[in-house]
Amino acid sequence: MGKPTLSPALETAVDYQLKILSVAINYGGPVLLPYKDQLKEAILSSFEAPSWKVNGAGDHVLQSLLGSLVHYYPIDQYKCVSCHPLATSVEEWITTKSYQNDKPSLYPKWHIASDDEVSFANELLNLHFTSALENLLRICQTQYHSDMGDVKEHLKVTLLRIDSSLQGVLSCLPDFRPSCKDEIEDPGHSVFLIAGSTGSTVGSSEMREKAAEIIHTACKYLLEERSDDSILLILVIRIIDALANYGRLEYDNWISHRQAWKVESGAIIEPPMNFIVSSHSPGKKRPRWVLTDKTHMHNTWRSSHSSYYSSRMSKNIYPSDQVFLLMDDLLSLSVHSYETVRVIAGKSLLKMLKRWPLMISKCVLTLSENLRNPNSQEHIVLGSCAVLSTLTVIKHLTTDAKAFSSFLLGVLASSHHESLKSQKAINELFVKYNIHFAGVSKSVFKTTGGPDFTDLVSQIGSMSTDTTGLHWRYNLMANRVLLLLTMASRTDPNSSSKIMSETAGHFLTNLRSQLPQTRILAISALNTLLKESPYKTSSQNQHHFSGDLEVNMKSSLEGSLSQIFQEDGFFDETLNSLSHVHIITDTENASSGAHGSSFQSMADKCITSFYFNFSASWPRTPSWISVLGNETFYSNFARIFKRLVQECGMPVLLALKKSLEEFSNAKERSKQCVAAEALAGVLHSDVNGLVEVWDSWLMIQLQKIVLAPSVESIPEWAACIRYAVTGKGKFGTKVPLLRQRIIDCLVKPLPQVVATNVVAKRYTFLSAALIEISPPGMPIEEVQFHNKLLEELLDNMSHSSAQVREVIGVTLSVLCSNIRLCESFARDHSKESIGNVNWSQLLIEQASELALNLQNTYQEDHSDAQTDKSHENGVLHDEKQESIKWMETVFHFIISSLKSGRSSFLMDVIVGLLFPVISLQETSNKDLSTLAKAAFELLKWRIFTETELRKAVSVLLSSATNSNWRIRYATLTYLRTFLYRHIFILSTLEKQQIWKTMEKLLIDNQVEVREHAAAVLAGLMKGGDENLACDFRDKAFAEARSIQAMRSRRNLSSGQSIPSIHGAVLALAASVLSVPYDMPSWLPEHVTLLARFISEPLPIRSTVMKAVSEFRRTHADTWNIQKDSFTEDQLEVLADTSSSASYFA
Repeated sequence: MGKPTLSPALETAVDYQLKILSVAINYGGPVLLPYKDQLKEAILSSFEAPSWKVNGAGDHVLQSLLGSLVHYYPIDQYKCVSCHPLATSVEEWITTKSYQNDKPSLYPKWHIASDDEVSFANELLNLHFTSALENLLRICQTQYHSDMGDVKEHLKVTLLRIDSSLQGVLSCLPDFRPSCKDEIEDPGHSVFLIAGSTGSTVGSSEMREKAAEIIHTACKYLLEERSDDSILLILVIRIIDALANYGRLEYDNWISHRQAWKVESGAIIEPPMNFIVSSHSPGKKRPRWVLTDKTHMHNTWRSSHSSYYSSRMSKNIYPSDQVFLLMDDLLSLSVHSYETVRVIAGKSLLKMLKRWPLMISKCVLTLSENLRNPNSQEHIVLGSCAVLSTLTVIKHLTTDAKAFSSFLLGVLASSHHESLKSQKAINELFVKYNIHFAGVSKSVFKTTGGPDFTDLVSQIGSMSTDTTGLHWRYNLMANRVLLLLTMASRTDPNSSSKIMSETAGHFLTNLRSQLPQTRILAISALNTLLKESPYKTSSQNQHHFSGDLEVNMKSSLEGSLSQIFQEDGFFDETLNSLSHVHIITDTENASSGAHGSSFQSMADKCITSFYFNFSASWPRTPSWISVLGNETFYSNFARIFKRLVQECGMPVLLALKKSLEEFSNAKERSKQCVAAEALAGVLHSDVNGLVEVWDSWLMIQLQKIVLAPSVESIPEWAACIRYAVTGKGKFGTKVPLLRQRIIDCLVKPLPQVVATNVVAKRYTFLSAALIEISPPGMPIEEVQFHNKLLEELLDNMSHSSAQVREVIGVTLSVLCSNIRLCESFARDHSKESIGNVNWSQLLIEQASELALNLQNTYQEDHSDAQTDKSHENGVLHDEKQESIKWMETVFHFIISSLKSGRSSFLMDVIVGLLFPVISLQETSNKDLSTLAKAAFELLKWRIFTETELRKAVSVLLSSATNSNWRIRYATLTYLRTFLYRHIFILSTLEKQQIWKTMEKLLIDNQVEVREHAAAVLAGLMKGGDENLACDFRDKAFAEARSIQAMRSRRNLSSGQSIPSIHGAVLALAASVLSVPYDMPSWLPEHVTLLARFISEPLPIRSTVMKAVSEFRRTHADTWNIQKDSFTEDQLEVLADTSSSASYFA
């Protein structure tokens, strides 16, 4: 005989009716008492029905009925308050601020359960909660039913009845009675925190405690007998959540209601208004029921928090034994094989741990053991990691020594798990802990009876050195934990210095590790641990030291570090290992600090890079010099060697010397990179005895580097020089000990016969050093160096190598800007002139002279090319070649100044070089013209100050009248941008002069200049001076109409040339094209007059056709409206200029 079922139609009808009933009885209150028998029968029948859908509908009815009987809620929330002065037959939106007379009718009436309602609610609890619990216990203990299907259905309905009862009464069922450590204190006494209640009390604490014990038994039964039934397990989790997390259901209701309120508030609240006087602001209006609803939700929030923080207000209050039982159940369910069960159980467990932080320790111990156990299955590992990775657990670890130790050892000892999912979860857990690590509480160091902190560090240190028995990723994790613990121990004054010294030595040894990630972590660690600088030179001990002082100055880390780096071949192996980090390819765009990015995964970066990159970035200024290229110089590496020298003194230099010389002369660029970093750190260390070491071998080594023929590693060695001369202190203004010696070494002349790339390398090194010099605080030696180098650069501006000329231009821009900045601080010893020659005037005058000569030569070459080429079979004259080279250097100087931002101190020079830049746009030398165009593009957008603006206008007006039409054309191009950038600071006279000059260019003899002038004027009329534009437009129209009148009278003997007529037409075309898409009142007459010139010869006719065509294109979309502005005669004239006669009809 089959199982009894309901037909689909009947099932749907019953489900619908029950859901309607659940909505109808909501907020019913005492009105439902006369129908309690019918309601009990309906609920009981729905739970007995052989349909899960109908059972679920009965669940809704039971929840709604219990809530209506015992909860506090407004009973007239949606009732219209007709007595309100602002209300009409249909309630208007009101505000409580505008209604000052408090009448009782304004406030809602609240439902407070009567004795009959409470009695009815208790009756329902006995029927569907207490009896269901007894049935559940009987099933779990006796396992009476032989039919497994019937048992499952019976269990589902039983658990559903229990859950429905709890969801209905919420926190009206009293909470567990907490236990107290101090027995004198009354266990039933609760600390008053927040006043709030969901409703009248029903049931008792004993009922909740009994339910917890039965559910614990049921959970054990289900995990043993029915662990594959997710529906039953999810129902059990819901019941545990309702039992253990008192008030949490109300909080969830408040959260969901709050989210809905955010979405809907815009439609039910009056928009905000700006009231100047607050007393005149009656407040934002809203329906009365909204105010009532917010009050109800606030009471819901208060009831959810009424006893939430009681455990945190008193150290004597502990959760009851039943709460611990339920926590054990959730722990078991959070590592279930079904992901859905794990997720839901984990969320419920997290709620419990937030309320009772004392329980976190037990959870951590249990879950950490799951990670450490080699027999743990994949789902157990995944569930354990999910709970341990919550912020609630991670934050608690900082205060609980036992849980802290168990967590770290459990994670680090979990490498035996072979599942990829398990390893990914463990790795993500560690990364999250690494990111949120906030140190260790002092209580961890003072723990008695628990794990000793020193023993924990020692145990983890042994794991970090195990590279054979431990997976490399876990070795990396162990090293990271060791670093975190060592940094945390610094805050404890009683902590042993042995931990710090052993850890520093350990990470120093790891620099030569075969594991790339371990090396990178060691770099971060040493940059953090090496903080003491006992051998660093200071103003107090720079000249004299006593023997006792030297003994006392020893670093606490020196002993362990010295023992390591004095081993044979240590620095050879270290530099070789670090060179592998420098992955150099042709297409790599390396940047400082991004070391290892090509082989590091995102997780590895989180472990190795986070937390220790808060030191001052280097370089302090951006690397804008193009000649430096893409350097792979890592300042973190240089900082290691600098701090190691400062920590241990001269023995480091003695041990490093041989390795540094070998790697500096290596052919591989990666080895030269790491040698540059090591040398930079040594040169910048400023330790006692460094000057003697410089004189003995460091200076010789630097000279070898300068004279070396290799060019691939120039960017790294330039960065080394820049790092070595970088200023010290917070603001970078203190001069390093070896800066002047390094500069003196670089400024020494090269041998007579040397390759050009060596010359370029020397100037590159000098420019790198100049960048890091602080001009406001330059001593007299640096000022003399600037003057001496300036004289050398000016003498070599015509160098035969293009590479050298570029570097000279860059170096000259840095040097000259340093001189100018130094002068701005009124230094008495800073002089602009070299001998009797002013360098800025020299640059300007010679550049202007050479630009004129090159232009004249270019014109002569063109004229000679048209007549006789026989004498051009040879090379150009030496004088011309020298001029071209000199000008190329000047253009490099301009480009570098503008790109770097240093042009602010060189504006008078830049303005003086404006004419050469404009005049050499087109020459016979392609390279020179390319540089001139590059400088021109940068110069267009430079804004001049008032002083330089007058000079610039004078230069531009002069260039606009130059005899060379190409210069006039380039000047117009520059003026277009120049006027836009300076329109508000130019005087009226200057603007008039510029406009008149461009108007004259409209009748230029060269047609290209005329057309370009018209295009520039059309653009300026759009956004320039309105008065000048209006005057120009009227003048252009009058002149064009005059010419047209003479043409109509056939007065062909007027004597007007083609350029003059073309200029008038171009002026008229500029006026027409200055208002695209618009139709001002003057435009129809102007465009019609322009169209009348269609019969003129070329190039006038071409100009007319182009202008009218552009007018048609820009006005096509709105022509149906705009054509009404034209007369019939004007439309006919426009039609005659096109083959499409119907377009303007």
